[in-house]
Amino acid sequence: MSALGSISAEPVTWGTVRDRLHERGLRWTPQRRTLIEVLSRTHGHVTGSELVERCRELDPTTIPSTVYRTLDVLEELGLVSHSHGVDGREEFHVLPHDEHGHLHCIACGSTWEIGSDEAAALVASVTASRAFEVDLSHLSIAGRCAACRVAGEDGEGS
Repeated sequence: MSALGSISAEPVTWGTVRDRLHERGLRWTPQRRTLIEVLSRTHGHVTGSELVERCRELDPTTIPSTVYRTLDVLEELGLVSHSHGVDGREEFHVLPHDEHGHLHCIACGSTWEIGSDEAAALVASVTASRAFEVDLSHLSIAGRCAACRVAGEDGEGS
């Protein structure tokens, strides 16, 4: 367990975040309150910079370092998880239900999630052939989707 590991046995919800932060010796600041408000209205994936922008719309004094430090704690609590897009950009998934990877179409830019069941054969193959344990939440596979392949798009601006 990390230094930020679970102290309370109570399930973490947006309504209990304040108490969980206090348990870790962290203050309930206006900036943290704004971030929790923004996250509680966010579904799916969002970048840290998008979160900073959304927070600054509500509180112009929002500091990026506070947002990112708080995101680290919220990940420990299970309210967000981070991954990296095909371009290397860090993304946060709000209220992740399970570990998943991503497929990214290099032609149209669409993204799809790969669930653990769907990725099981790939993960098992890598584990068997390389004795490598895959962190599915950081798996991003780039390629071309069926629609772009049919349309003949090559991913280079055609």
